[in-house]
Amino acid sequence: MDLHHQEVILALSKQHGPENLLVLLGSPDAESAQISAETVVLGDPTYAGALTEVQLGLDVYHILEEQIRAEIPEDVFDEQVGLMADVLDAEGITKTLEDIRGQRTS
Repeated sequence: MDLHHQEVILALSKQHGPENLLVLLGSPDAESAQISAETVVLGDPTYAGALTEVQLGLDVYHILEEQIRAEIPEDVFDEQVGLMADVLDAEGITKTLEDIRGQRTS
């Protein structure tokens, strides 16, 4: 997650409250999803951005998680995500995000 997006997320969290935000990721693998999820839940693990040592505890999900996919009309999901859903490791990404969500302190 780049530095600008960290600043935007921090500002939105202050404006609306972290309990009113949800972060939806589209990362292509579990490792990149983990870094982004850790950043918005536990704080920037790279210690480079506005979320360094800021534990927002935001709800974070991936577009391939079943509970998210179930909320999206099938034609929209097919158009926007399409074949990537078949080639990405949805199970690994889901497990990674479940682990991060389990670490929330706020």
